[in-house]
Amino acid sequence: MDIGSTLAKHARCTPEKIAVYFKDKSYTYDRFNREVNRLTHALIREGINKGDKIALMMKNSDMYMIAFLAIMKVGGVAVPVNYRLTPREVAYILDDSDSKIVFFDDEYSEIIHQAGQVNSKIATFVSVGNRTEPGQKRLEEIITNIESDPSVYINESDDAEILYTSGTTGNPKGVLIDHHRLIHVAYGAGNNLRLNPQDNLIHLAPLIHAAQLNGFMVPGTFFGCTQVVQESFEPVEVLKAIEHYKISLFFGVPTMYNFLLQVKDKEKYDLSSVNRCGYGASPMPVSLLEKAMEMFNTDQFYNMCGLTEGGPGGIYLTPKDHKTKMGASGKSRFLMEARVVDQQGKDVAPGEEVGELILRGETVMKEYYKKPEATAETLRNGWLYTGDLCIIDEEGFITLVDRRKDMIISGGVNIYSTEVEQVLYMHPDILEAAVIGMPDEVWGEKVTAVFVPKNGKKISEEDIIAFCRTELAGYKIPRMVVESDQLPRNASGKVLKYQLRDEIKAVTSNR
Repeated sequence: MDIGSTLAKHARCTPEKIAVYFKDKSYTYDRFNREVNRLTHALIREGINKGDKIALMMKNSDMYMIAFLAIMKVGGVAVPVNYRLTPREVAYILDDSDSKIVFFDDEYSEIIHQAGQVNSKIATFVSVGNRTEPGQKRLEEIITNIESDPSVYINESDDAEILYTSGTTGNPKGVLIDHHRLIHVAYGAGNNLRLNPQDNLIHLAPLIHAAQLNGFMVPGTFFGCTQVVQESFEPVEVLKAIEHYKISLFFGVPTMYNFLLQVKDKEKYDLSSVNRCGYGASPMPVSLLEKAMEMFNTDQFYNMCGLTEGGPGGIYLTPKDHKTKMGASGKSRFLMEARVVDQQGKDVAPGEEVGELILRGETVMKEYYKKPEATAETLRNGWLYTGDLCIIDEEGFITLVDRRKDMIISGGVNIYSTEVEQVLYMHPDILEAAVIGMPDEVWGEKVTAVFVPKNGKKISEEDIIAFCRTELAGYKIPRMVVESDQLPRNASGKVLKYQLRDEIKAVTSNR
């Protein structure tokens, strides 16, 4: 089974049902499948064979979905590219992935042109808009009028995607996913989130990211849902779309929930169609979670704690478990096993002992593409070592406390940034916050809080420290507090803590 054949099945069984909305356009399943087929046959005419890599440097759109599914149908391997990258970074991914064709939006034609000048592997550059640079084609030049389903047989063992990690510690690594893993991610979404054909989904996070692409778009297509695509995240437009399209399942990263809560007249929008909400990509402070439940007037919230290497897959917290375990990350998802182990690979004792989360299951990546040493380091004896530090309680609930590389060691004591961040988010005047460790001559590292105040609010360093003192042990209280206009984030919404460290080093060295 593969995602392309399920799209064709829905086109036969429910041809008039709306498959996709994007801006002022809508597609029935019949029309959507025909549009995908037109591009699939174009790829065949361009010489694409099974296993060939095709890059996508595009924002969320109907054309992104069409291009991705055409790649699936032709047996190619989709390579989503973060559109925030520089030409050098893009060139690295295009070269490392062995991409033969790259599709891109108008606004990225110059970046693609520069990247292509140092990459001879790319045979075809295709703009899905109107702007092109020398050597680039427009989509209209290659598209066909053949609307029939292609006769390409896809095996579950055929490769489907290479998803590049954030690259926070060097060059990004390509996570290789095949059709078996992709379909089982969809199975898992159906089981975990009660996904069904009656659901209306909305795509807000970039479809270059595993959570939105594999966690929601692929399952949405697999189950025959109606999918609403938003090009970018604009809080007011999101609320309007939820009301207009009667969205039933909402997913967002914590930052999105935070910004929706800042909309002054949010109460005027009818959000009653939403009966389930998911969040992920980073821990969600309990105070923010409680406000989000109030805004959507539902307690049907799911914590989706996973990672790209997991497909994405990992652990999740059900709505029922939120009632007693709110703040925890959860237990194993469907088709996934989870353990918390020490440095020798032995299970840690339940309670306060911190260990590393490891995963095993049907959706775990095949490998890091062309990186056998990195693969061997991460995949050991069938288990995926995530680098996430966690605790596990007597009932088997796991709580993420930090990334291994983000743990702060001050005076020989481990301090977990997530715990301090939870407290900072309780402050009524703080919009966003991140906690990092900065070098300290005496203690090794000092707890450093970076915060963004809510509009018009003035908060002093003394005020924040005093607030933290009421909620945290003395050694966990920030020793340095820095105000910022915004926190640097990657396309998936995760705070780039290495960038924060560099920025603070630059500021303090100039004093």
